[in-house]
Amino acid sequence: MTELSLQIRTEQPIDSEAIERLHERAFGPGRFARTASRLREGAPHLLDLSFTAMVGTLLVGSVRMTPVRAGDEPALMLGPLTVEPAFESRGIGGALMRRSLEAAKGKGHTLVLLVGDEPYYSRFGFQRIPPQQLQLPGPVNPARFLALELAEGALARARGLVSPLPPVA
Repeated sequence: MTELSLQIRTEQPIDSEAIERLHERAFGPGRFARTASRLREGAPHLLDLSFTAMVGTLLVGSVRMTPVRAGDEPALMLGPLTVEPAFESRGIGGALMRRSLEAAKGKGHTLVLLVGDEPYYSRFGFQRIPPQQLQLPGPVNPARFLALELAEGALARARGLVSPLPPVA
């Protein structure tokens, strides 16, 4: 099989439709009912922290970051992280994660939250959030509610409800 060149680039507005189709294939129609999806509805994701994976002109992966407030602490909600099923297990998700986290840290963000599988995300430094420290505005399995500190002490300062951080007018 021929190796294809992978390019990770900042998400562009023109990518939106292809990303939505990718999310639909990967997560199905029930994706809108998930707590993390409902939380992201309250604020647009940040294009400068959201990335796509391209093989030629084909969009094969995406990761997005959305600004939230974790109690009084500003934070980012990572997700969804999506890879086209035919391109899974090739390191694309990991490449998207690393690029997005590096960009967030480089722009001074201190805390990233997500709902996902701890065995996968722990390799990037994510860990379970201590019980009752943070609450999402809907049901979520506490074992899947994870955080990564980009600056020491950010998670300790985050207490209470996680809510969307609306765009600045």
